[in-house]
Amino acid sequence: MREKNFLVVGGSGFLGRHLVAALAARGARVTVPARRRERAKHLILLPTVEVVEADVLAPGVLEQLVAGCDAVINLAGVLHSRRGRPDERGPNDYGPDFARAHVEVPQAIVNACHASGVRRLLHVSAVGAAPDAPSEYLRSKGVGEKLVLADDELQVTVFRPSVVFGPEDNFLNLFARLARAFPVLPLGSPQAQFQPVYVGDVVKVMLAALESRSSAGKCYALCGPRRYSLAELVRRVCEFTGRRRWVVGLPDALSMLQAWFLEWTPGPLMSRDNVRSMRVPSVCDCALPFDIEPTPLEAVAPGYLGGMYTARSRYRLLRWRARR
Repeated sequence: MREKNFLVVGGSGFLGRHLVAALAARGARVTVPARRRERAKHLILLPTVEVVEADVLAPGVLEQLVAGCDAVINLAGVLHSRRGRPDERGPNDYGPDFARAHVEVPQAIVNACHASGVRRLLHVSAVGAAPDAPSEYLRSKGVGEKLVLADDELQVTVFRPSVVFGPEDNFLNLFARLARAFPVLPLGSPQAQFQPVYVGDVVKVMLAALESRSSAGKCYALCGPRRYSLAELVRRVCEFTGRRRWVVGLPDALSMLQAWFLEWTPGPLMSRDNVRSMRVPSVCDCALPFDIEPTPLEAVAPGYLGGMYTARSRYRLLRWRARR
Protein backbone atom coordinates (compact mmCIF):
# COMPACT_ATOMS: atom_id res chain seq x y z
CA MET A 1 0.00 0.00 0.00
CA ARG A 2 1.49 3.33 -1.09
CA GLU A 3 -0.43 5.46 1.40
CA LYS A 4 0.45 5.00 5.05
CA ASN A 5 -1.46 7.80 6.81
CA PHE A 6 -5.24 8.02 6.53
CA LEU A 7 -8.02 10.18 7.85
CA VAL A 8 -11.26 8.19 7.94
CA VAL A 9 -14.33 10.39 8.42
CA GLY A 10 -17.24 8.28 9.63
CA GLY A 11 -14.81 5.58 10.72
CA SER A 12 -16.69 4.75 13.92
CA GLY A 13 -19.68 3.31 12.03
CA PHE A 14 -20.39 -0.21 10.78
CA LEU A 15 -18.38 -0.08 7.55
CA GLY A 16 -15.78 2.15 9.18
CA ARG A 17 -14.83 -0.25 11.93
CA HIS A 18 -14.13 -2.99 9.36
CA LEU A 19 -12.16 -0.71 7.05
CA VAL A 20 -10.13 0.89 9.85
CA ALA A 21 -9.24 -2.54 11.25
CA ALA A 22 -8.11 -3.69 7.79
CA LEU A 23 -5.96 -0.58 7.32
CA ALA A 24 -4.43 -1.01 10.76
CA ALA A 25 -3.69 -4.67 9.99
CA ARG A 26 -1.64 -3.45 7.02
CA GLY A 27 0.41 -1.20 9.26
CA ALA A 28 -1.23 2.07 8.25
CA ARG A 29 -1.68 4.91 10.70
CA VAL A 30 -5.35 5.92 10.84
CA THR A 31 -7.00 8.94 12.42
CA VAL A 32 -10.73 8.70 13.14
CA PRO A 33 -12.59 11.85 14.21
CA ALA A 34 -15.70 11.29 16.32
CA ARG A 35 -18.06 13.77 17.96
CA ARG A 36 -18.05 11.49 21.01
CA ARG A 37 -14.90 9.44 21.55
CA GLU A 38 -16.90 6.88 23.54
CA ARG A 39 -18.74 5.83 20.37
CA ALA A 40 -15.44 4.79 18.77
CA LYS A 41 -14.02 2.93 21.78
CA HIS A 42 -13.97 -0.29 19.74
CA LEU A 43 -11.20 1.30 17.61
CA ILE A 44 -9.06 2.66 20.44
CA LEU A 45 -7.37 -0.69 21.10
CA LEU A 46 -6.05 -0.93 17.53
CA PRO A 47 -2.34 -0.07 17.82
CA THR A 48 -2.01 2.35 14.89
CA VAL A 49 -5.42 4.02 15.23
CA GLU A 50 -5.99 7.38 16.89
CA VAL A 51 -9.53 8.42 17.76
CA VAL A 52 -9.91 12.19 18.05
CA GLU A 53 -12.97 13.80 19.60
CA ALA A 54 -13.82 16.55 17.12
CA ASP A 55 -16.57 18.22 15.11
CA VAL A 56 -15.27 17.99 11.55
CA LEU A 57 -17.39 20.98 10.47
CA ALA A 58 -15.94 23.29 13.13
CA PRO A 59 -13.66 25.95 11.57
CA GLY A 60 -10.11 24.72 10.97
CA VAL A 61 -10.65 21.22 12.41
CA LEU A 62 -10.54 19.25 9.16
CA GLU A 63 -7.57 21.23 7.85
CA GLN A 64 -5.65 20.25 10.98
CA LEU A 65 -6.69 16.60 10.75
CA VAL A 66 -5.97 16.27 7.02
CA ALA A 67 -2.48 17.79 7.28
CA GLY A 68 0.15 15.07 6.92
CA CYS A 69 -2.27 12.45 5.55
CA ASP A 70 -1.67 10.55 2.33
CA ALA A 71 -5.39 10.04 1.68
CA VAL A 72 -8.81 10.84 3.11
CA ILE A 73 -11.68 8.32 3.20
CA ASN A 74 -15.21 9.65 3.67
CA LEU A 75 -17.75 7.17 5.04
CA ALA A 76 -20.02 9.75 6.67
CA GLY A 77 -23.72 9.03 6.23
CA VAL A 78 -27.06 9.00 8.03
CA LEU A 79 -30.33 7.23 7.20
CA HIS A 80 -32.67 9.66 8.94
CA SER A 81 -33.00 13.41 9.12
CA ARG A 82 -35.31 16.10 10.26
CA ARG A 83 -37.51 16.88 7.27
CA GLY A 84 -36.54 19.23 4.49
CA ARG A 85 -38.88 21.05 2.15
CA PRO A 86 -39.44 18.81 -0.90
CA ASP A 87 -41.59 21.48 -2.52
CA GLU A 88 -38.45 23.56 -3.11
CA ARG A 89 -35.33 22.86 -5.14
CA GLY A 90 -32.13 24.10 -3.59
CA PRO A 91 -30.58 24.08 -0.09
CA ASN A 92 -33.88 23.04 1.54
CA ASP A 93 -34.55 20.15 -0.81
CA TYR A 94 -33.38 17.67 1.84
CA GLY A 95 -33.34 17.68 5.62
CA PRO A 96 -30.61 19.44 7.62
CA ASP A 97 -29.07 16.21 8.90
CA PHE A 98 -28.81 14.86 5.36
CA ALA A 99 -27.37 18.19 4.25
CA ARG A 100 -24.74 18.11 6.97
CA ALA A 101 -23.58 14.49 6.54
CA HIS A 102 -23.93 14.08 2.78
CA VAL A 103 -23.17 17.56 1.38
CA GLU A 104 -21.47 19.82 3.92
CA VAL A 105 -19.00 17.19 5.14
CA PRO A 106 -17.83 16.22 1.61
CA GLN A 107 -17.46 19.89 0.71
CA ALA A 108 -15.46 20.54 3.87
CA ILE A 109 -13.23 17.53 3.11
CA VAL A 110 -12.57 18.78 -0.42
CA ASN A 111 -11.68 22.22 0.94
CA ALA A 112 -9.37 20.73 3.58
CA CYS A 113 -7.64 18.53 0.99
CA HIS A 114 -6.89 21.60 -1.12
CA ALA A 115 -5.63 23.55 1.88
CA SER A 116 -3.34 20.69 3.00
CA GLY A 117 -2.15 19.50 -0.40
CA VAL A 118 -3.77 16.06 -0.11
CA ARG A 119 -4.85 14.71 -3.49
CA ARG A 120 -6.35 11.25 -2.80
CA LEU A 121 -9.98 10.94 -1.69
CA LEU A 122 -12.23 7.89 -1.40
CA HIS A 123 -15.92 8.65 -1.00
CA VAL A 124 -18.80 6.27 -0.20
CA SER A 125 -22.16 7.14 -1.77
CA ALA A 126 -25.11 4.79 -2.41
CA VAL A 127 -26.78 2.91 -5.26
CA GLY A 128 -29.46 5.15 -6.72
CA ALA A 129 -27.94 8.41 -5.48
CA ALA A 130 -28.92 11.30 -7.76
CA PRO A 131 -29.80 14.99 -7.29
CA ASP A 132 -33.28 14.28 -8.70
CA ALA A 133 -33.95 11.01 -6.80
CA PRO A 134 -37.35 10.56 -5.08
CA SER A 135 -36.01 10.64 -1.52
CA GLU A 136 -34.14 13.26 0.48
CA TYR A 137 -31.52 10.65 1.41
CA LEU A 138 -30.71 9.75 -2.19
CA ARG A 139 -30.87 13.37 -3.36
CA SER A 140 -28.39 14.54 -0.73
CA LYS A 141 -26.12 11.57 -1.45
CA GLY A 142 -26.28 12.42 -5.15
CA VAL A 143 -25.33 16.04 -4.56
CA GLY A 144 -22.38 15.06 -2.38
CA GLU A 145 -21.18 12.51 -4.93
CA LYS A 146 -21.42 15.02 -7.77
CA LEU A 147 -19.54 17.57 -5.70
CA VAL A 148 -16.47 15.38 -5.07
CA LEU A 149 -16.32 14.02 -8.63
CA ALA A 150 -16.44 17.53 -10.10
CA ASP A 151 -13.12 18.50 -8.50
CA ASP A 152 -10.48 17.96 -11.18
CA GLU A 153 -7.59 18.61 -8.80
CA LEU A 154 -8.34 15.60 -6.60
CA GLN A 155 -7.91 11.91 -7.37
CA VAL A 156 -11.37 10.79 -6.30
CA THR A 157 -12.85 7.29 -6.26
CA VAL A 158 -16.55 6.89 -5.44
CA PHE A 159 -18.22 3.70 -4.22
CA ARG A 160 -21.96 3.10 -4.51
CA PRO A 161 -22.86 0.04 -2.42
CA SER A 162 -26.24 -1.58 -2.10
CA VAL A 163 -27.23 -2.41 1.47
CA VAL A 164 -24.13 -3.70 3.29
CA PHE A 165 -24.47 -6.75 5.52
CA GLY A 166 -22.18 -8.37 8.06
CA PRO A 167 -21.81 -8.85 11.82
CA GLU A 168 -23.37 -5.93 13.71
CA ASP A 169 -25.09 -4.52 10.60
CA ASN A 170 -28.16 -2.38 11.13
CA PHE A 171 -30.25 -4.03 8.40
CA LEU A 172 -30.53 -7.79 8.75
CA ASN A 173 -30.02 -7.58 12.52
CA LEU A 174 -33.01 -5.24 12.78
CA PHE A 175 -35.31 -7.81 11.19
CA ALA A 176 -33.78 -10.55 13.34
CA ARG A 177 -34.70 -8.55 16.46
CA LEU A 178 -38.23 -7.95 15.16
CA ALA A 179 -38.64 -11.65 14.36
CA ARG A 180 -37.56 -12.49 17.88
CA ALA A 181 -40.16 -10.17 19.36
CA PHE A 182 -43.24 -10.54 17.12
CA PRO A 183 -45.07 -13.51 15.57
CA VAL A 184 -46.36 -11.36 12.67
CA LEU A 185 -44.20 -8.94 10.70
CA PRO A 186 -46.21 -6.35 8.73
CA LEU A 187 -43.72 -5.21 6.09
CA GLY A 188 -43.78 -1.92 4.21
CA SER A 189 -42.47 -1.84 0.62
CA PRO A 190 -42.26 -5.67 0.43
CA GLN A 191 -41.29 -5.62 -3.27
CA ALA A 192 -38.36 -3.21 -2.82
CA GLN A 193 -35.29 -4.66 -4.53
CA PHE A 194 -31.89 -5.11 -2.87
CA GLN A 195 -28.62 -6.80 -3.79
CA PRO A 196 -26.85 -7.02 -0.41
CA VAL A 197 -23.06 -6.83 -0.46
CA TYR A 198 -20.84 -8.28 2.27
CA VAL A 199 -18.91 -5.71 4.33
CA GLY A 200 -15.69 -7.69 3.89
CA ASP A 201 -16.03 -7.44 0.12
CA VAL A 202 -16.60 -3.67 0.28
CA VAL A 203 -13.42 -3.34 2.34
CA LYS A 204 -11.48 -5.46 -0.17
CA VAL A 205 -12.66 -3.24 -3.03
CA MET A 206 -11.67 -0.06 -1.20
CA LEU A 207 -8.22 -1.41 -0.35
CA ALA A 208 -7.72 -2.49 -3.96
CA ALA A 209 -8.76 0.98 -5.15
CA LEU A 210 -6.09 2.50 -2.92
CA GLU A 211 -3.53 0.30 -4.64
CA SER A 212 -4.79 1.15 -8.13
CA ARG A 213 -4.08 4.63 -9.46
CA SER A 214 -6.39 3.86 -12.40
CA SER A 215 -9.34 3.93 -9.98
CA ALA A 216 -9.09 7.73 -9.66
CA GLY A 217 -12.05 9.47 -11.27
CA LYS A 218 -14.14 6.29 -11.30
CA CYS A 219 -17.41 5.35 -9.62
CA TYR A 220 -17.91 1.70 -8.64
CA ALA A 221 -21.31 0.12 -7.97
CA LEU A 222 -20.97 -2.59 -5.30
CA CYS A 223 -23.51 -5.39 -5.06
CA GLY A 224 -23.66 -9.00 -3.99
CA PRO A 225 -24.28 -12.01 -6.23
CA ARG A 226 -28.08 -12.16 -5.87
CA ARG A 227 -31.09 -9.86 -5.89
CA TYR A 228 -33.85 -10.13 -3.30
CA SER A 229 -37.12 -8.42 -2.61
CA LEU A 230 -37.38 -7.02 0.90
CA ALA A 231 -39.97 -9.69 1.72
CA GLU A 232 -37.57 -12.42 0.57
CA LEU A 233 -34.81 -10.99 2.74
CA VAL A 234 -37.02 -10.92 5.82
CA ARG A 235 -38.11 -14.51 5.21
CA ARG A 236 -34.46 -15.51 4.88
CA VAL A 237 -33.68 -13.80 8.18
CA CYS A 238 -36.49 -15.77 9.84
CA GLU A 239 -35.07 -18.96 8.34
CA PHE A 240 -31.52 -18.14 9.49
CA THR A 241 -32.71 -17.47 13.04
CA GLY A 242 -34.92 -20.57 13.17
CA ARG A 243 -38.17 -18.67 13.66
CA ARG A 244 -41.45 -19.21 11.85
CA ARG A 245 -43.03 -15.83 11.29
CA TRP A 246 -45.85 -14.56 9.12
CA VAL A 247 -44.48 -11.82 6.86
CA VAL A 248 -47.35 -9.64 5.65
CA GLY A 249 -46.56 -7.27 2.78
CA LEU A 250 -48.31 -3.89 2.99
CA PRO A 251 -49.58 -1.87 0.01
CA ASP A 252 -48.08 1.55 -0.73
CA ALA A 253 -50.56 3.60 1.30
CA LEU A 254 -50.19 1.41 4.39
CA SER A 255 -46.40 1.35 3.92
CA MET A 256 -46.34 5.13 4.22
CA LEU A 257 -48.71 5.04 7.19
CA GLN A 258 -46.55 2.47 8.96
CA ALA A 259 -43.42 4.54 8.24
CA TRP A 260 -45.10 7.67 9.63
CA PHE A 261 -45.90 5.80 12.83
CA LEU A 262 -42.37 4.37 13.11
CA GLU A 263 -40.86 7.84 12.72
CA TRP A 264 -41.99 8.42 16.31
CA THR A 265 -40.09 5.42 17.69
CA PRO A 266 -36.57 5.81 19.15
CA GLY A 267 -34.07 5.51 16.38
CA PRO A 268 -36.33 5.66 14.38
CA LEU A 269 -36.88 2.22 12.86
CA MET A 270 -38.27 3.54 9.56
CA SER A 271 -39.29 6.81 7.92
CA ARG A 272 -41.37 7.90 4.97
CA ASP A 273 -38.16 9.02 3.31
CA ASN A 274 -36.85 5.44 3.63
CA VAL A 275 -39.97 4.26 1.79
CA ARG A 276 -39.29 6.77 -0.99
CA SER A 277 -35.68 5.54 -1.17
CA MET A 278 -36.89 1.97 -1.61
CA ARG A 279 -38.76 2.96 -4.74
CA VAL A 280 -35.36 3.00 -6.43
CA PRO A 281 -34.02 -0.58 -6.84
CA SER A 282 -30.78 -0.95 -4.89
CA VAL A 283 -29.26 -3.33 -7.43
CA CYS A 284 -26.32 -3.47 -9.86
CA ASP A 285 -25.79 -5.02 -13.28
CA CYS A 286 -22.01 -5.26 -12.87
CA ALA A 287 -19.59 -7.55 -11.03
CA LEU A 288 -17.41 -6.33 -8.19
CA PRO A 289 -14.28 -4.58 -9.50
CA PHE A 290 -10.72 -5.87 -9.21
CA ASP A 291 -11.90 -9.47 -9.82
CA ILE A 292 -13.23 -9.77 -6.27
CA GLU A 293 -15.79 -12.56 -5.97
CA PRO A 294 -18.89 -11.47 -4.04
CA THR A 295 -19.75 -13.39 -0.89
CA PRO A 296 -23.26 -14.89 -0.85
CA LEU A 297 -25.58 -13.78 1.91
CA GLU A 298 -26.22 -17.43 2.79
CA ALA A 299 -22.51 -18.06 3.46
CA VAL A 300 -22.23 -15.50 6.27
CA ALA A 301 -25.57 -14.23 7.60
CA PRO A 302 -26.81 -17.47 9.26
CA GLY A 303 -23.85 -17.42 11.63
CA TYR A 304 -24.09 -13.93 13.05
CA LEU A 305 -27.89 -13.70 12.93
CA GLY A 306 -28.21 -16.89 14.91
CA GLY A 307 -25.80 -15.58 17.53
CA MET A 308 -23.24 -18.27 16.78
CA TYR A 309 -22.04 -20.31 13.84
CA THR A 310 -24.12 -23.43 13.64
CA ALA A 311 -22.82 -26.60 12.01
CA ARG A 312 -24.94 -25.86 8.94
CA SER A 313 -23.74 -22.25 8.59
CA ARG A 314 -20.10 -23.33 9.02
CA TYR A 315 -20.66 -25.96 6.32
CA ARG A 316 -22.11 -23.34 3.95
CA LEU A 317 -19.17 -21.01 4.53
CA LEU A 318 -16.61 -23.79 4.01
CA ARG A 319 -18.35 -24.88 0.79
CA TRP A 320 -18.31 -21.34 -0.51
CA ARG A 321 -14.61 -20.88 0.32
CA ALA A 322 -13.88 -24.19 -1.46
CA ARG A 323 -15.99 -22.96 -4.45
CA ARG A 324 -18.19 -26.06 -4.20
